[in-house]
This record gives sequence, C-alpha cells and structure tokens, in this order.
Amino acid sequence: MGGPSRRSLEERVLVVAPTLRDAALTQEMLASEGLESEACAGVDAVCRELAVGAGAAILTEESIADGGAEALRLALASQPPWSDFPILVLAQRGADSPLVLELLRTLGNVTLLERPVRVPALVSQVLSALRARRRQYQTREHLEQSERAQEALREADRLKDEFLAMLGHELRNPLAPILHALKILGGSDVSPSVSAQMLQVMDRQVTHLVRLVDDLLDVSRILRGRIELRVERSDLASILSRAIESTRPVVDAQRHHLTIELPDRPIEIEGDVVRLAQVFANLLNNAAKYTDPGGHLALTLRLIGGEAVVRVLDDGVGMSTDVLPHVFDLFHQAQRSLDRAQGGLGLGLTLVRRLVVMHGGSVEARSEGPGRGSEFIVRLPALPVRSEAVPSQAPSGEVFPALPHRRILVVDDNRDAADTLAALLELGGHEVQTAYEGRRAVEKAEQFVPDIVFLDIGLPGLDGYEVARAVRDCLGPATPRLIAVTGYGSRTDRERALGAGFDDHLAKPVELADLVLTLADAPRPACERSS
Repeated sequence: MGGPSRRSLEERVLVVAPTLRDAALTQEMLASEGLESEACAGVDAVCRELAVGAGAAILTEESIADGGAEALRLALASQPPWSDFPILVLAQRGADSPLVLELLRTLGNVTLLERPVRVPALVSQVLSALRARRRQYQTREHLEQSERAQEALREADRLKDEFLAMLGHELRNPLAPILHALKILGGSDVSPSVSAQMLQVMDRQVTHLVRLVDDLLDVSRILRGRIELRVERSDLASILSRAIESTRPVVDAQRHHLTIELPDRPIEIEGDVVRLAQVFANLLNNAAKYTDPGGHLALTLRLIGGEAVVRVLDDGVGMSTDVLPHVFDLFHQAQRSLDRAQGGLGLGLTLVRRLVVMHGGSVEARSEGPGRGSEFIVRLPALPVRSEAVPSQAPSGEVFPALPHRRILVVDDNRDAADTLAALLELGGHEVQTAYEGRRAVEKAEQFVPDIVFLDIGLPGLDGYEVARAVRDCLGPATPRLIAVTGYGSRTDRERALGAGFDDHLAKPVELADLVLTLADAPRPACERSS
C-alpha cells in the first residue's frame, strides 16, 4: 500500500500536548471535525514533520521552552518564500511571559490561546489557520505554473535558436560545390561533358538549398522541433555519393586521402534523400575539419544483420572521454570554444543525431583518445533486397519535351529571375517577352497578346492580382492563361491566387517538371485557335 498523499500530509495538524492523554483528546476533537492530525513528542519532531508537510501546529508554551523557539525559528526560516506556517500556542494563564513575547516577535504567524481554551474556540482557530494555509498552497501552485510556463517559453526559444544555428551551419555545405562549379564554368576551356557535369552538380545543390529554406518558412515546426521527412525508397550508396560530392572541396583543400568502400549490390533504405545526404556530409566535413592536412579519411557501407551500417573514420585529433558523451549536444559544444580547437566537433552533429533517429536509426561516436582519430557509426534499417534491380533512368539531354510553340510573357520585378526563366523557355522554342513592373506588363500583354503569362504577385506599383484583372479587362476573350509565380507557396496562398482568377499557382523556384506540365496543360496557342 502507498503512503499518505501529498494533500493529506499538507492538511494535517501537528499536535504537541503536555501528556499523551491530552494529545489523544486533542486528536479525537480534531477528528470529530474531519481534520487529520499527528501527535509529536516535542518541538524537534514538529520541525521534522514540517519538512514533510503540515497545515498548522498546536503547541504548548512549555514545549517551546529550553531552546524550542530557536529550533522552530530555524525550521520556519528554511521554508520557501510562499510559506507562512500558522502556529497556535496554548499559553499559560496570567501575564504574558518573556517567552510568549519572543515567539510573537520572531516566529511570525503565531496565534496565542490562553488555557483553558474552549473546544469550539480551538476548533475555530484551527480551521482559520488551515484556510490561510490553503491560500498559501494556491500561491505555491500559481508560482509553479508560472515557472512551468516560463520554462516552456525558454525551451521553445532554445529549440528555435538551436534549429536556426544548425540551419545556418548546413546552408554552407551545398554552397561549396556551387561556387566551385561556377569557377569551372567561367574558365575559357571547358569541355561540354565537364559543363554538363557541373550543371548537374549545381542543380542538385540548389535543390538541397531550396529544401533547407522551406524549413525556415514554417515557424511552428521550428518551435515544436519538427522537421518533415520526404521519404522514398533509395539506394544508400547514391546518397553517400551526394554527401561525398558536397564535401569534396573541403577534403581536397586539406589534401586528405579519402578511401571509399561501397558494396557491389545496392543497399536500399526508406528515407529522405536530402536529409540523409546532410547527415553524411556533416560527418565527412567534421572528419576533414578535425584532421591535419594530408590526413586519411574513410567511408564504408556494409549490410549487417538487416541494418545498413555506415562508418566515417579519420586519423585526426580524436576526442577525450569527457567530450564523447556530449559530442551530439549543441549547447555543450557551443560553450567549448577552446576545446573545439583541440578536438571538439561542430554544430552539425546535433542535426546528425536528430535526423538519424527520425529515420529509425542510431548513431554513435568512438575515439581512443586525443590524437588517435575518431569514428562515427550510423545504423539505418535496410529494406529487403528486391528480386531484380530497378533500372535507373538516365537524365535526358533535352530541356523540354516537344510542345506546341507558345507566346509567353514573363513578369517579375527581379530582373535576373525574369530573364533566366525567359531564357529557359526560349530553349524550348517559345517566343518570350519580359516585363519588370505591373503597368508595363499590362501594356505588353495588350500589344503581344501572349498565350501564357507567368506573373509574379509581389510587384511594385500594380501587384500581380491587379495586373491579372487589368489583362482580363483589356483582352477579354483573348485573355491568356495566367500563372501566378511567387515566393508565397502555402496552401492559403495557392487558394487565394486561384480564387483571384489565376489558372495555376507555382512557388518559386519553379521546378522544371512543373514548368513542363504547365506548358503542356495550356490551351492551344492563339495562332492555332484563330485558324
């Protein structure tokens, strides 16, 4: 059986009487009023029980003599600020003694009752003391609720700051291959095959960046610590290749030797390709960063007992035993700026652990000590081997499939965005004109009479909604297909655009596949309609 409840302990009355008989009679009187009590042998026992919990105390003047007052004062001083423990002192009849005066001065919430006291008067005073004590408990509850609310706010703020810190760290990873590819493409002697390869690299890394920026837009997910995974069946080796590609500039800059061991047969997992690529890129980046130039790194993939096991090893600075337990802890690392120069690891490791756990896996760090390298082991659930391999589809060399020739107007106040989209559409054989502000867009639509208008919403002067209305008014039956192209990509934004008369809504940056579908779904060109 369990002990008394907290409420029961905190409602009881502690009783110190001259004799056991008096104590028993007092308890019997309190019980008749439905009050719980505890007989105590003296003031020292009262102090011990007070630490456990009590609603009030009945003491005799004699029981407090011989040092009892000081013991009570110390016990009451140790109470929390909300507590003002009520004490009923049964004083001897006659003039006030120096002890009684001292009690009133030092103990605070003391009520004196001269003996002999009538039973109704004592019960009334006890009930009044308990009512006051209950109000104190209510104050305590309010304080605790306030502290819990403040802690929840601090935790929400911590999670937000933690997410933003990790995101800022991760944004730098895909920028390296993009910058390197741009430098290569800017060279005077670049072969078509190298150009194609660099464009593929930039395309993958920009996709990676877009996904990261998408996470920033959903503030509620940040505060709740939620990151949505886009799960698909994937070959883990191809994910590792993405990570290697992202970290190759760092590895090469440090002149490291990277050994890669991948199995001959595919090991498939179910996960978010971009997120898992982040995981392994972070591990490789840390290995490269905390290994002296010319060091050795290794990445291996094995299938062990139904798990895909990835190991990232280095012969770098290693970690001490006091760092290992905290290696995935964001805030611990942030406070170890000096240790980081001696083997601490970066912010991305916190993201590594969270993402791996979200995929149903685990990650651990190992090191034999400073100067002896590190090893990170990621385990992910592997999917059963398929009876026959699914052939991969080679990327098409054509930007667009064969589509009818269109007259297209691109409207965006960001000139680079408008010009690059126009150039992409011209590669598909379409006739394209551009406008960079709302009024000019209406003029060009009236002159050019396009089949399709890709129209930005956030335009200066006339916004996209006003431009759409003006185009409909001036072209009437010849109104083109109006496509909203905007950085506002929520479901509400889409519904608002469609409700305002747009035929479709595309979020920036527009994926090529969505662009092709939009062009394919458009009505026949104006020249065909008029024939």
